[in-house]
Amino acid sequence: MSFAGTTAIAGIGATEFSKDSGRSELRLAAECVRAAVADAGLQLSDVDGLVSFTMDGNSEIAVARELGIGELTFFSRIHYGGGAAAATVQQAALAVASGVADVVVAYRAFNERSGHRFGRVSAAAAQQVNSSGVDNSFHYPMGIATPAATVAMLARRYQHEYGATSADFGRVAVVDRKHAATNPHAWFHGKPITLEQHQASRWIAEPLRLLDCCQESDGGVALVITSAERARDLPHPPAVIAAAAQGSGTDQYVMTSYYRDDLAALPEMGVVARQLWAQSGLSPSDMDVGVLYDHFTPYVLMQLEQLGFCGRGEAKDFIADGNLELDGSLPLNPHGGQLGEAYIHGMNGIAEGVRQLRGTAANQVGGAERVLVTAGTGVPTSALVLTS
Repeated sequence: MSFAGTTAIAGIGATEFSKDSGRSELRLAAECVRAAVADAGLQLSDVDGLVSFTMDGNSEIAVARELGIGELTFFSRIHYGGGAAAATVQQAALAVASGVADVVVAYRAFNERSGHRFGRVSAAAAQQVNSSGVDNSFHYPMGIATPAATVAMLARRYQHEYGATSADFGRVAVVDRKHAATNPHAWFHGKPITLEQHQASRWIAEPLRLLDCCQESDGGVALVITSAERARDLPHPPAVIAAAAQGSGTDQYVMTSYYRDDLAALPEMGVVARQLWAQSGLSPSDMDVGVLYDHFTPYVLMQLEQLGFCGRGEAKDFIADGNLELDGSLPLNPHGGQLGEAYIHGMNGIAEGVRQLRGTAANQVGGAERVLVTAGTGVPTSALVLTS
C-alpha cells in the first residue's frame, strides 16, 4: 500500500543562520517550530506529532512543553546524523498517512559552531559502550577521527579509479557559493568564490581542501507535514511528498565503509534511488532542481552517479558541462547548500525544495515542479521527491 502523494509539507520555518546564536538549542528549536506552524496557517494546538534526529539535543516533549503543544500521539527519532534529514519527513508522512497523527513537525536545531562541534576529534566516540564505539575503535587509533578524514579515504579512491581531480571537486563548491552569494539568508551572501580560490585553500585532509568542507552553523529549521488534502486548504501551495525513502547498503558503516569491494561509491544512495523512482513513477531526467547533501564536495559527484544522472565516473564531466548552474539540466542547491547557506544537517535543503515549488526562492528556478532532496551521505541515508 503506497503513501506516495498522500501527504505534503505545508509549512517551513527557520531561525537565522549564524556562528554564535547567543541562545539555547531548545530556544532555537522552539523558534523554528513556531515559525513553521505559523507559516502553515495552523495553530500549535493542531500539532500532534514531532520528529527529530537522535543527534538533536531537544527532546520532543521538551519542545512540546516550551510551545504549549499539549498531547502528542506520535514522536520519533532518526539515527545516523545528517542521513536522517529526509527520513524525518518520511516518518512524519507515514504517521499522517496511517492516521496515527494529523499534523507532524520535523525539526533540527543546534549550536554546532558556538557549542559542540561535530567536525572535531571526539575521543568519546571511540569509547562508547556500544557497537558504534566498537566500530570507531578500528579507525580512531589510525588517525581517522574526523568527518573530513573519513571522507578523504573514499575521495582519494574515487580519484584513483575515475581520474577526478581536486578541481573537479572544487566546481561543486564554486556553484554552491555562487548561489549563496545571491541568497540574503545565506551565511556567505555576497561572497562567491572562484575555482582558483578553491585551489588555493589549505588542505584539511588530502584530497579535501578547506573549501570542500561544509560550514559549522548555529540555527534551526522545522517542517510541517500533513495530508495533501488538508494542505491544499492552507495558505501556501503544498509540496507534495511524491516519494520518501531510506537506505543502508551492504557492509554499511558510519562514514567508514572501507570494507566493500567497490569503495568509490555510495551504494546506500543507490538503495534510496531505486525506491524514489519506483514510488514516484519519475526518473532523474524529470527533476527540475537537485538539492543534494553537500557536506563534502566529492560526495556530490558520487550522488549524481548513484542517483542516475550520469554513469559511474562521469560526474566530473556532467558538472564541467554546466549542468549544475541555475539554467542547467539539474540546478544544484539554489540556496547555496551547506557549503554556502548553512549546515543544518540537510533540513535547510528540504526547506529550499519547498520554496522552489512555491515559487518563492531567492534563486528561483523557472517552472520548478519536481525537486529531489537528499540527506547525508557516507552513512545510512534518505531522500525525497517533492512535487507541486
